[in-house]
Amino acid sequence: MAFSLLTRQLTASLQQNLRLTTTGCRYVSKTATKTESEFEYDAPSMKTPVPGPKSKELLRQLGDIQNVGAVHFFCNYEESKGNYLVDADGNRMLDAYTQISSIPIGYNHPALMKVLTNPNNMSAFVNRAALGILPPDNFPEKLVESLLSITPSGMSRVQTMSCGSCSNENAFKTMFILYRNKERGYNGPSEEDIGTCMINQSPGCPELSILSFMGAFHGRTLGCLATTHSKPIHKLDIPTFDWPVAPFPKLQYPLEEFVRENAQEEARCLEEAEDLIVKWRQKGKPVAGIVIEPIQAEGGDNHASPDFFSKLRNIARKHGCAFHVDEVQTGAGATGKFWAHEHWGLDDPADIVSFSKKMLTGGYFHKDELMPEKPYRIFNTWMGDPSKNLFLAEVLNVIRRENLLEEVTRSGKALLNGLYALQAQYPHILSRARGQGTFCAVDARDDAIRDSILIKTRNKGAFLGSCGERSIRFRPALVFKEYHVHQLLNILNDVLAEHK
Repeated sequence: MAFSLLTRQLTASLQQNLRLTTTGCRYVSKTATKTESEFEYDAPSMKTPVPGPKSKELLRQLGDIQNVGAVHFFCNYEESKGNYLVDADGNRMLDAYTQISSIPIGYNHPALMKVLTNPNNMSAFVNRAALGILPPDNFPEKLVESLLSITPSGMSRVQTMSCGSCSNENAFKTMFILYRNKERGYNGPSEEDIGTCMINQSPGCPELSILSFMGAFHGRTLGCLATTHSKPIHKLDIPTFDWPVAPFPKLQYPLEEFVRENAQEEARCLEEAEDLIVKWRQKGKPVAGIVIEPIQAEGGDNHASPDFFSKLRNIARKHGCAFHVDEVQTGAGATGKFWAHEHWGLDDPADIVSFSKKMLTGGYFHKDELMPEKPYRIFNTWMGDPSKNLFLAEVLNVIRRENLLEEVTRSGKALLNGLYALQAQYPHILSRARGQGTFCAVDARDDAIRDSILIKTRNKGAFLGSCGERSIRFRPALVFKEYHVHQLLNILNDVLAEHK
């Protein structure tokens, strides 16, 4: 009862700060102090509905070349700055989606422009090296400056790749190789192994599996698709593997009000995950690894407690499964910590951590024991891009210099509190506000209303994304400040006020 009273008091306080009571009221919340910056615009500026005439013409042109069904509008990236994305028609939008969560410090950040124009960096941009066989002579040094400076706890090595899907795909291969090495006692493959792998048969191509979770998204390549369970459109008509799929906890929000119920739900999911590991071993398809997101993103911004992940980690150890944490969308600071799994408070959180998006390059960190013993086992032509490591090193400098993780925590608190207040004001439209840092989401009543809100919000100057069945997701850059939060809430409130 005391907690319910506290919740009511908090809601009342937020509603005072978020002046939502007057229909059409322009200001939703107290305006934070704006920090002047030459690389930012002041506010959104809309000239046409989105997509506008130029975007529609470009859609027609591109539609003669490829499928454009997913294209929202065309962008003028030269004119985009900081948190503001400019489209082909000159519309300037506050971007809280950032290329599906992949812009770390805003558009055209001066620090990154400086990296691009530095003559010492020109060779990395002009000559893309085949890193697996001919890396540049400064590659170890640049890895130390960039990726190895943010190595997750318990990790000692990193393998660069070009994107999130290929990062996960090769991480899966690494887990399978480790499992077979353990089975063979780290002896070399037999002649039977070598012969049968060439005709796609066991034991050379073993009947191993990876446990994933309903609602997960790990990529669209064939192996990754077997672990992706967010939307049918990703998987339809594509052959797949017989791999186990465990339930991901369906928690009630706010988490603090449903501790007992959520603990029961997590216990149910953990029990079923372990049962599946046993069942697949009995089927002759043992689970070599478990892959999971710290927050399921594409599947609907689904959260779980640190206790859930800790217990799942222990289940992986118990059954000899490698534990792979997919931080492709959650990594690089969006939750207020550089890695979202740091919120779990574990000294040994994972065996593999994959990354991409805000990291600007792809790849995965891993423990020593997952290092392949032979060349060409984890290999492709490029295996990443040295120029992206240059950008990443400077992004990390900006994060440290400007204390952006602290900024994310402050902005995230303001954003989540604003979403709580909006759902209190519009309970017939919004529910289940949730988030960590600025990695936030809120549910609309149904997908049609969600999509309508997104279109209307965009036409008023704020660009948001969707996920899951009816969720609105917020994925701003790390330079998204409280000032931008209030701008966004103003626009969102105007749109919600128009809905009946």
